[in-house]
Amino acid sequence: MTVLLLIAAGYLLGSIPFGVILTRAFGAGDLRQIGSGSIGATNVLRTGRKGLAAATVLLDGAKGAVAVLLARHFAPEAGDVGAIAAGAAAVIGHCYPMWLKFRGGKGVATLLGLYLALAWPIALVFAIVWLAMVAITRISSLGGMTGVVAAPIAAFAFGYPVYALGLAGLALVALWRHRENIARLRAGTEPRIGARKDAA
Repeated sequence: MTVLLLIAAGYLLGSIPFGVILTRAFGAGDLRQIGSGSIGATNVLRTGRKGLAAATVLLDGAKGAVAVLLARHFAPEAGDVGAIAAGAAAVIGHCYPMWLKFRGGKGVATLLGLYLALAWPIALVFAIVWLAMVAITRISSLGGMTGVVAAPIAAFAFGYPVYALGLAGLALVALWRHRENIARLRAGTEPRIGARKDAA
């Protein structure tokens, strides 16, 4: 029962649309009516408010991390399964928030927070892969997608099979949320960092 409550709490925590809240609070408009309509930090950046975008990254990342930490504190007997379940619920909440008719973000920042709380080496691999891909291609979405695919592989390599299974499932969710980006990549129309319109 405790684990189920923590999963529910993780989902509700993940559902908090910090990007929408911050842009409204600081007079930057309704984020859902800007750019791609996503509630994540990349879309917040389209408002021209870098500080709000940075705050959104931190807060969205915190959702994944806090969900894991709560599970470890209140249900330590659930071990790795409880931790990944609660963290996964936060990612799902971010991608499909009940408050916004289940239209949320793409989950990359929340996944990063999840990786950090589960095992920092997984987060390190994600960061290295993401930064390398962005440096090579200057395409933010491609960096995020390759990073989330690398994370479960890293988890397995570092000896976390339960995390690897859960993160593989979440990678599929993230890729699905990036399906429009994937279509633009295939068409050769996905904008690069520094372009006027970055659709990552």
